Amino acid sequence: MSVWRAIPFVTAGLVLAPIGVVLSSLLAPVGDIWQHLIETSLPLLLFNTFWLACGVIAGTAILGVSLAWITAVYEFPGRRFFSWALLLPMAMPAYVTAFVALGLFDFTGPIQTTLRNTFDSDLTWFPEVRDRMGVIVVMSLAFYPYVYLLARNAFLTQGKRSLEVAQSLGFNRIQGFFRVALPMARPWIAGGLMLVLMETLADFGTVSVFNYNTFTTAIYKAWFSMFSLQAASQLASLLIIIVFIVIAIEQRLRMRMRYAESKISGRAQRIPLVGGQKIVAIGFIVSVLTVAFALPITQLVLWSIDAFANDFDSSRYWEFLSHSISLSSLAAVLTCAVVIMMVYAVRRHPSIATRNAVRIATIGYALPGTVLAIGVYVPFIWLDGQLSAWLSQWSSIEWSQVIQGTLMMMLIAYLIRFMAVSHYAIDSAMHRVTASIDEAAMSLGLNGWSIIRKIHIPILKSGLFTAATLVFVDVMKEMPITLMTRPFGWDTLAVRIYQMTSEGQWEQAAIPAITMVLAGLIPIFFFMRNTES
Repeated sequence: MSVWRAIPFVTAGLVLAPIGVVLSSLLAPVGDIWQHLIETSLPLLLFNTFWLACGVIAGTAILGVSLAWITAVYEFPGRRFFSWALLLPMAMPAYVTAFVALGLFDFTGPIQTTLRNTFDSDLTWFPEVRDRMGVIVVMSLAFYPYVYLLARNAFLTQGKRSLEVAQSLGFNRIQGFFRVALPMARPWIAGGLMLVLMETLADFGTVSVFNYNTFTTAIYKAWFSMFSLQAASQLASLLIIIVFIVIAIEQRLRMRMRYAESKISGRAQRIPLVGGQKIVAIGFIVSVLTVAFALPITQLVLWSIDAFANDFDSSRYWEFLSHSISLSSLAAVLTCAVVIMMVYAVRRHPSIATRNAVRIATIGYALPGTVLAIGVYVPFIWLDGQLSAWLSQWSSIEWSQVIQGTLMMMLIAYLIRFMAVSHYAIDSAMHRVTASIDEAAMSLGLNGWSIIRKIHIPILKSGLFTAATLVFVDVMKEMPITLMTRPFGWDTLAVRIYQMTSEGQWEQAAIPAITMVLAGLIPIFFFMRNTES
């Protein structure tokens, strides 16, 4: 087998290794651990995770689909601005929105304090923020852009025509939406909701801020509070089974769906809104944008000003920032390098087995960070023990740790998690490179590595930059992998946010949070430049 043919299979093996490690814990169950989990936390974890997933799916579906329909089908003042501005909450990590929401609306926050002082009331009517509904609302506001983006693309291909078809069948606009347009857009909406579900199951920061127990928080507590890696592995195995069941159901449903998609012919045919309809549409959009982005970013700025004046240590924050930037940069370079080799390998050997290996290599994005942290940490412990024993044999020095607690472990976990993020951008760009270019390069004596370096990378510059940017931002926002596998003292912006929010110090978490929001705006900026609104 040639080196190029082997690359996708080696990469797929790298992804399957942590999954196998985690699932192998089910083959050697520890009765005491399972008995303790079943009697204490497991029923609550299943209950909380189920209702959180259902609530967030419902919330993102309502927000994402309604906003997509309004901006895709109707014409009103500010539509072009709102169509891309509604993506701005993607720049705000869900756990940042979470601690801002608590800081604003909790019992001691400025909202309730002002209301109590103004109305001289104990505010018994004010809804409880630290409950399941609070987590659902925050995560729905953070994740609705996934549904909005895909649903809007679907509605843009239908445009006014779907309503015309509905009217020809005797339906009004509302009936036409539910009976014609919505069913036609179902595959896109289902794809967005699948992303939302994966993000919800993988979330650690938001639920930990709200102290809402799910599988991800239980895995962390089992490892770092109970000091039981085995219990954490058992919980991680259950979570990974749940994720795979969800993926299997989604793929089965997708196989049954067959829809024809038109091109962009209907994009210019929008229905103008007048009078009260226009006011309601604009008011709805502005309300969502205010709660999901404008209010949190304003509060972060105010907190940052206070924290900068009272608690800012330039050397310490420069260390957090440099750690985040260096980790994100290394992960982006490593991920893009592996992906471009994998894509080129498929180009050289386009067999079914090779393509399936690439599909396996890109499933890591569906795995929660806590699961990957466990799956990578366990084999590193074993490998570290083997290397330490071997080095101790051949030297007089007693080795205890060689690779455990190094950046290598974090980078491998990042690579597995975010290969899918860069694969789409690089693979799409690679399709622009015709086979004749490779043949001409080979006729000039260039081999695979030289072709990639001298031919493909210059042509793929735009796709590579997009892929690297997406990975960079995702790694900077990634919390559980960084928190659970970082070397001692290697704190990042995400870790700093977790440390401060776990102690309720919202102001101190504002500076690293607003830095991450600014980083998250980068991919949205590129999207704005490369899309039509």
